[in-house]
Amino acid sequence: MVRILLCCAAGMSTSLLVSKMEESADKKGIESKIWAVPVGDLENHIKDADVVLVGPQIRFKLKYVNTLAEQCSIPASLINTVDYGRVDGEKVLNLALDLINRG
Repeated sequence: MVRILLCCAAGMSTSLLVSKMEESADKKGIESKIWAVPVGDLENHIKDADVVLVGPQIRFKLKYVNTLAEQCSIPASLINTVDYGRVDGEKVLNLALDLINRG
Protein backbone atom coordinates (compact mmCIF):
# COMPACT_ATOMS: atom_id res chain seq x y z
CA MET A 1 0.00 0.00 0.00
CA VAL A 2 1.26 3.48 -0.85
CA ARG A 3 0.59 6.22 1.66
CA ILE A 4 0.49 9.70 0.15
CA LEU A 5 0.14 12.77 2.34
CA LEU A 6 -0.84 16.10 0.82
CA CYS A 7 -0.10 19.24 2.78
CA CYS A 8 -1.93 22.50 2.19
CA ALA A 9 -3.03 25.65 4.00
CA ALA A 10 -6.15 24.34 5.71
CA GLY A 11 -6.46 20.72 4.56
CA MET A 12 -9.61 21.46 2.58
CA SER A 13 -8.41 22.84 -0.74
CA THR A 14 -6.80 19.54 -1.66
CA SER A 15 -9.84 17.35 -0.90
CA LEU A 16 -10.95 17.24 -4.54
CA LEU A 17 -7.41 16.42 -5.65
CA VAL A 18 -7.29 13.60 -3.08
CA SER A 19 -10.50 12.16 -4.58
CA LYS A 20 -9.10 12.34 -8.11
CA MET A 21 -5.86 10.70 -7.00
CA GLU A 22 -7.80 7.89 -5.31
CA GLU A 23 -9.79 7.35 -8.53
CA SER A 24 -6.57 7.16 -10.53
CA ALA A 25 -4.99 4.73 -8.05
CA ASP A 26 -8.09 2.51 -8.20
CA LYS A 27 -7.98 2.47 -12.02
CA LYS A 28 -4.32 1.41 -11.88
CA GLY A 29 -5.03 -1.26 -9.28
CA ILE A 30 -2.86 0.47 -6.69
CA GLU A 31 -3.86 0.07 -3.07
CA SER A 32 -3.46 3.48 -1.48
CA LYS A 33 -4.13 5.74 1.43
CA ILE A 34 -4.23 9.36 0.31
CA TRP A 35 -5.10 12.18 2.67
CA ALA A 36 -4.62 15.91 3.18
CA VAL A 37 -3.73 17.88 6.27
CA PRO A 38 -3.04 21.52 7.04
CA VAL A 39 0.65 22.33 7.32
CA GLY A 40 0.17 22.95 11.05
CA ASP A 41 -0.77 19.28 11.54
CA LEU A 42 1.99 17.84 9.37
CA GLU A 43 4.18 16.73 12.29
CA ASN A 44 1.32 14.55 13.58
CA HIS A 45 0.88 12.72 10.25
CA ILE A 46 4.20 12.64 8.42
CA LYS A 47 5.45 9.41 10.02
CA ASP A 48 2.42 7.59 8.58
CA ALA A 49 3.30 8.59 4.99
CA ASP A 50 5.56 7.23 2.26
CA VAL A 51 5.68 10.61 0.51
CA VAL A 52 4.58 14.19 1.19
CA LEU A 53 3.29 16.52 -1.52
CA VAL A 54 2.96 20.25 -0.88
CA GLY A 55 0.21 22.39 -2.37
CA PRO A 56 1.49 25.33 -4.41
CA GLN A 57 -0.39 27.82 -2.23
CA ILE A 58 2.04 27.06 0.62
CA ARG A 59 5.25 26.84 -1.40
CA PHE A 60 6.76 29.21 1.17
CA LYS A 61 6.58 26.29 3.67
CA LEU A 62 8.49 23.88 1.41
CA LYS A 63 11.77 24.25 3.34
CA TYR A 64 9.96 23.42 6.61
CA VAL A 65 8.24 20.41 5.00
CA ASN A 66 11.50 19.19 3.48
CA THR A 67 13.21 19.39 6.87
CA LEU A 68 10.49 17.26 8.52
CA ALA A 69 10.50 14.82 5.60
CA GLU A 70 14.28 14.40 5.71
CA GLN A 71 14.11 13.67 9.45
CA CYS A 72 11.68 10.83 8.66
CA SER A 73 13.51 9.69 5.49
CA ILE A 74 10.43 10.48 3.40
CA PRO A 75 10.57 12.17 -0.01
CA ALA A 76 8.73 15.46 -0.42
CA SER A 77 7.93 17.68 -3.38
CA LEU A 78 5.91 20.68 -4.45
CA ILE A 79 2.85 19.87 -6.57
CA ASN A 80 3.01 21.48 -10.01
CA THR A 81 0.74 24.56 -10.06
CA VAL A 82 -0.92 23.58 -13.35
CA ASP A 83 -1.58 20.00 -12.23
CA TYR A 84 -2.97 21.30 -8.94
CA GLY A 85 -5.18 23.87 -10.66
CA ARG A 86 -6.52 21.32 -13.13
CA VAL A 87 -7.05 18.82 -10.30
CA ASP A 88 -5.09 16.29 -12.36
CA GLY A 89 -5.14 13.35 -9.98
CA GLU A 90 -3.28 11.07 -12.37
CA LYS A 91 -0.29 13.40 -12.80
CA VAL A 92 -0.05 14.13 -9.09
CA LEU A 93 -0.34 10.42 -8.27
CA ASN A 94 2.44 9.69 -10.77
CA LEU A 95 4.61 12.35 -9.10
CA ALA A 96 4.09 10.65 -5.74
CA LEU A 97 4.82 7.18 -7.14
CA ASP A 98 7.98 8.42 -8.87
CA LEU A 99 9.23 9.93 -5.62
CA ILE A 100 8.52 6.73 -3.70
CA ASN A 101 10.26 4.59 -6.34
CA ARG A 102 13.32 6.86 -6.32
CA GLY A 103 13.32 6.66 -2.50
